[in-house]
Amino acid sequence: MNDLHESVERWLVQENYSFNETKTEENFKIIIKNGDAFGNNLEIFEPKQQANVLVIGVKIPLKSKQMIRYLKLNQKEKENFEKKITDFCYSIKAINKFFDEDGMKKVGVYIVLDKKDQLNQPNFIKILTKIIEMSDKTSQFLYKMF
Repeated sequence: MNDLHESVERWLVQENYSFNETKTEENFKIIIKNGDAFGNNLEIFEPKQQANVLVIGVKIPLKSKQMIRYLKLNQKEKENFEKKITDFCYSIKAINKFFDEDGMKKVGVYIVLDKKDQLNQPNFIKILTKIIEMSDKTSQFLYKMF
């Protein structure tokens, strides 16, 4: 277990978060179940081959009705839909990525900590709070937009 991994676990324990570890290709990945207001899991991980880079994020699935509408879109409409979400995420200073998992379209919203002075407990907890806010804003945006 590396120093960053140990630090993140210690910070989560000190802040009374319960979490699970999952086996992935990442150096480590921690999941906080039901981490946001909509019951989505928060993910904290160190990407493979990117030591001392911490990524904190959440995957927001489209709701059933949204998924049905999304599946009816043609390729151009899907690209426009994804561009609107990407532009929105950029406006709230989040990095986003699209996923197709478990038969669902999900929007991943992330913050990357890649500077040594960002990797401390006060900043980490601040970013956890910020990613929850971003998740809420993105979910509301999806709801209004689609």
